[in-house]
Amino acid sequence: MEGQFFTWEALSAMGGASLLTFFIVQYTKVLADRYVTLPTDVYAVFVAYFVLLLAQLALGASWSDWRVYALTFANSFLVAAAAGQIQHKSIKPPGQSQDSDNSNSA
Repeated sequence: MEGQFFTWEALSAMGGASLLTFFIVQYTKVLADRYVTLPTDVYAVFVAYFVLLLAQLALGASWSDWRVYALTFANSFLVAAAAGQIQHKSIKPPGQSQDSDNSNSA
């Protein structure tokens, strides 16, 4: 599986899960807004939960083990926060000039 961009192992880790969550939220947020009024942060938590849950189940976790769902729920907040940072950095990349007030304060 070396030729694949995403693997189940990568999706079960913070980097892969947050990147896929970022992409899914970016591409589906407008569509989701048509049917459900939900803040983007909360929507990202739901997306992260399903990404992480699918990765865990694909890697062999037991679907009947309640601990998988509890840990996935907790980790989904971390992944959604990381995806939010990816979104923030894509809009305002490091090194981009800030407001004129901040640049003149030195």
